Amino acid sequence: MQNTLAWDDIALFSAVARAGSLTRAAEEAGCSVATLSRRMKAFERRSGRRLFLHGAQGYTVTADGRALLDRARRMEAVAAEIATWQAEGTGPVRVRISAGTWTGLQLAEDLSRVWRPSAGWVPEFVHCNRDLDIARREIDIGIRNRRPEQPWLAGRRTGVIEHAVYATSEEVTGWIGGSFETAPLPSEAWISRHHGAEIVTTANDPQLRMIMAEAGLGRVILPMFVGETRPALIRLSDAIEELTRDEWLVCHHEARFEPPIRAALDVLADILSRRDWTGVAPAA
Repeated sequence: MQNTLAWDDIALFSAVARAGSLTRAAEEAGCSVATLSRRMKAFERRSGRRLFLHGAQGYTVTADGRALLDRARRMEAVAAEIATWQAEGTGPVRVRISAGTWTGLQLAEDLSRVWRPSAGWVPEFVHCNRDLDIARREIDIGIRNRRPEQPWLAGRRTGVIEHAVYATSEEVTGWIGGSFETAPLPSEAWISRHHGAEIVTTANDPQLRMIMAEAGLGRVILPMFVGETRPALIRLSDAIEELTRDEWLVCHHEARFEPPIRAALDVLADILSRRDWTGVAPAA
């Protein structure tokens, strides 16, 4: 029994075989390339077969690898059938999704393009600017600005979030800051560090700060996918490198194989990967 192949490792093998690349498979699995490489080498040893050919073109499955991949696909299909059977008696599965202010608003605006109530799962959005506990199932999926580090979490990178300075005109010189009842967001902390003496007013809600900026009260930092869509605002800076972040969809590593969670991840990735990340040149 010591050479029994674990389902988690079979799923990782399937990801590498489909991607043909450790890098792409590691992003899907939410682990490092080094970790995935070690697990695949150990997996090959336990299988007693040569599963991959490693070359300049990446990872190519051997005949034994193709035979295992066919069986892995059948296992995934059966697992999906079991999850569907389990959900049928309880109605649509509710998938709790946490997102910050701006990402949450975009998801709300774009959801109807890619989701219908007949989909078999129901999104429940939780607005929160801190990380909720996925391991304890406070949420099922979190949208975060960094790759997950805990081994029980899986992540899928959706793109890059860039921030810039916006105001109604260059003549507006004061700044709108955050009021720190809770830990400041990175953009709030940046304004405090670089322009603390120029803050003319504050608000504890990012959307409220944007509306104040549109009224001409001060400068504000916005994600560029938001700021570029606001006709009352112009961009006064290039992307602020210090605030640039990768964005990740994060869930429990076992839950990602459940059909409702996988469907939700695909829908969220579709929305987030389509948005305009950088906009146009800043105002002269």
